[in-house]
Amino acid sequence: MLRPKVPTNPAPTGIVTRTAVVQHTPVPTPVAPAPVTALPSRPTVQLTPGALVALVGGGTAVVLVVGAVLVSMLLAVAITAASLTICSLVIRSLMNAQQQR
Repeated sequence: MLRPKVPTNPAPTGIVTRTAVVQHTPVPTPVAPAPVTALPSRPTVQLTPGALVALVGGGTAVVLVVGAVLVSMLLAVAITAASLTICSLVIRSLMNAQQQR
């Protein structure tokens, strides 16, 4: 019938330990330091919050960030108020239906 083929693994399995070879190394001689290379001609640009404010111009970035946060908070409050209103209307209608029976 069908017999599964088990792959052969030529590499050893398990933990393989190598024997340590100790070689005598001579005392290092002092080496002259490598020459200092010239700095790149163009400076790198790092975008930090302070650099972003200076890049956009004055407090424009701060105003945009604060505005986005306030709008998102206002939206969260509006969604919460709408859901509470719907819940209260449903509960009131259920209570009125109970009293009429």
